[in-house]
Amino acid sequence: MPSTLAAIVAQHPFPDYQAWWPMGPDFIRFMATAISSQWAALPGHSGDVAPVQARATDYIHTVYQRPADPGLAQRFVQQPADRVWQSGEFDALSYAFYRHAFDLLAQTALPADLPRQRRAFTRRVGCLFFDQMADFLDLSLPDRLETATQFGHLQAAIAQIGAFLLDQGYLRDHFAFRFDVNARRGNDSIRQTEADLLSNLRQGRAYALYEMGYPVILPSAVYLYHLLGEAQHHSSRTIEELFRRIGYRASETDDFDPTGFPAHLVVELWEITALNH
Repeated sequence: MPSTLAAIVAQHPFPDYQAWWPMGPDFIRFMATAISSQWAALPGHSGDVAPVQARATDYIHTVYQRPADPGLAQRFVQQPADRVWQSGEFDALSYAFYRHAFDLLAQTALPADLPRQRRAFTRRVGCLFFDQMADFLDLSLPDRLETATQFGHLQAAIAQIGAFLLDQGYLRDHFAFRFDVNARRGNDSIRQTEADLLSNLRQGRAYALYEMGYPVILPSAVYLYHLLGEAQHHSSRTIEELFRRIGYRASETDDFDPTGFPAHLVVELWEITALNH
């Protein structure tokens, strides 16, 4: 298994990401607050952004063959209003902050508990990002998912989130969170229509498909997963937090094969259950 960033990049290049696109200032502001606050709160954290900057510089050189802004990490933490952020810069910063955070956790966590702690870090970031975005969008959430009206409110909130992620450049060209599911999970065939969702939830489990067109952090998510076994999944942790707020446990499954979907989409199969189930 490759053990260095350069080796993994050689195996998994992302040529479609070499042309950078601009990121929206609201997304960057919310994400910078969420990431930097949780990173700074970790045990063993010194308050120094130098290790993060070093990771970001190496990442931009290795993945994008470009020179890096030597003050990139500090500017991200300070969030200057007049800076236009580019997709590759955020990809690099996301990698660098999460790589450093995961390394810090490895210094204090028991090996058996490290995967849980790393996932918990991603969830804390998702929670804080959701708080800011929900206020900005004035999201209206249902109390539960027991009626068609409540389901409609959920769909409207998810659509608002998707529009924000597209407008702000986190996703380049496509967002869909579907409750019509026809997919395979391991050896099982999953078939669910949108009309089945509420009854399936009452019986204990429902599903969804999350489709993303060119998520900005796809390269770094792949590289982090191959290096450390956990990735950021910024938008997935955000939508996971939305479901938690209305009383459901929802997240992507680990044994879903997305190869039957178009190559330009990142597709996740989600499982949804009640928190008290």
